[in-house]
Amino acid sequence: MVAGTGRGPSYTRPVDEQGPTRGRRLARSTAIFSLATGLSRILGLVREIVARNYFGTVGPINAFEVAFLIPNTLRALVADAALSSAFVPVFSDLLEKGERKRAWRVASSLFWLVLLGLGGLTALFILISPWIMRAFGYGSLSVGLSRVLFPIVVLLGLSGIVVGILNSYEHFSVPALTPVFWNLAIIAGLLIGIPRVNGTDHGLYVYAFSILVATVIQFLLPIPWLCGRDGRLQIVIDWRDPAVRRTLVLMVPITIGLGLINFNAVVDTFFAARLIDKNHAPSAINAAFRLYMLPQGMFSVAVATVLFPTLARLASRGDLDGFRRTVSNGIRQIAFLLLPASVICAVLADPIVRVVYQHGHFTASQTPATAAALAAFSLGLSFNGFMLMLNRAFFSLQSPWIPTWVALGNLGLNAALDGALYRVGIWGLPLSTSLVNIAGTGALLYLLRRKLERIELVETTRTVLLVTIASALLAGVSYGIWTGLHHALGGSFGAALAALLLALAGGLGAYLVACRLLGVRELETLLSLRRRRIA
Repeated sequence: MVAGTGRGPSYTRPVDEQGPTRGRRLARSTAIFSLATGLSRILGLVREIVARNYFGTVGPINAFEVAFLIPNTLRALVADAALSSAFVPVFSDLLEKGERKRAWRVASSLFWLVLLGLGGLTALFILISPWIMRAFGYGSLSVGLSRVLFPIVVLLGLSGIVVGILNSYEHFSVPALTPVFWNLAIIAGLLIGIPRVNGTDHGLYVYAFSILVATVIQFLLPIPWLCGRDGRLQIVIDWRDPAVRRTLVLMVPITIGLGLINFNAVVDTFFAARLIDKNHAPSAINAAFRLYMLPQGMFSVAVATVLFPTLARLASRGDLDGFRRTVSNGIRQIAFLLLPASVICAVLADPIVRVVYQHGHFTASQTPATAAALAAFSLGLSFNGFMLMLNRAFFSLQSPWIPTWVALGNLGLNAALDGALYRVGIWGLPLSTSLVNIAGTGALLYLLRRKLERIELVETTRTVLLVTIASALLAGVSYGIWTGLHHALGGSFGAALAALLLALAGGLGAYLVACRLLGVRELETLLSLRRRRIA
């Protein structure tokens, strides 16, 4: 496969940029990535709304949730995120040293190794899917759906290499836009296909095939943007290159670490299906999780992804002061963006679920369970973002075993908490996830401070405290507006939508004013970026 020809501009130019110029460029990259990721997350929510309208959260849709969960977990273990996290530091290090030809040969070797390895793994899981689905209590429908969905593993593995190359060149916009087209393809498949089939089971197969086609589009879309770089992907497997072996060695703990994090969802689903209600609990939790992931994907993923190549280069140069500042800035940005989102998800969970999902086959009786799960998830929202940033810090230092051991501890803690909290109902499992995120953040901060000897903990703690105070004001204002308007306007969809939008606007305004009065520096950074764009 030829992905590009010729030599592009030197990679050393962005590496050599210093000071305000580089800071502004990274701020713009974060803003662009955030907008693109935000658009994809909004379309993902639209996709989820369309799916819930057709399938709700009760009945066969739960078989689909498990059928999609298993290949999605396998993808997280060995495909895009795990590959990129191991590949970017190695590829960036070679570019930093001027070994561009070798860097592309390494990328090519890994591309074809991924195709061969994950292709075989996909075939194996297609074969054993009946035994996997049976463990969760589901039968032939779930098996058939999973067999349609398993090929996304190899497709997203190859995508991880392509996106890793682009991110190493600090090109983020196109990779961030590929999920937009992924969601659009699925939405189109649902709207066009489901009205043309009979029965829920056939509709679920339309959903599964739409996801597969959309993943093919997601893989192919960024490939043209590899053109004009320093090299091209070739048909070569140079497994003797130490950089290839180093990437694969780095992948082992990263795969285990990311896999353990995602395996928590498998454990949660097992408890939900086997011990709570297999015809409702898995889908209700997943519907809440999609809402929970909207601010996560818009903000913390954007910050961590944009800063990751910078961290890798700072670590390669041994610039620990710059490394500390970058990590701490990332954590403070995530706190500024996610703490208010967490509060909103908690205090307005019921109206959010009602307005977003309560249409078609998603009835009013299904809203309380999903809203309770969303409120429970919200407790750990910010901490999930912190963990993402801290994990990238350890990956950049090429010390992936540290977050791996933390993830292993979190897996045991999550299973223990699931065993204790499933008894309170569906929302007990999301609460378990939130408590695990809090514990994991504390462990990673402690271990990173030990490794770097010091981090900007005082400044970070100050920002978190100030943002928490401002978020408390947001909670009071938004809940007060919602309650007053809901009683005044009534319970129709239009009234609920108007009340929710006004509550969000009022709460956000109060939050920004409070941050300005409290002197939250992250707000000033945001305003300065806006002023530069206007200028």
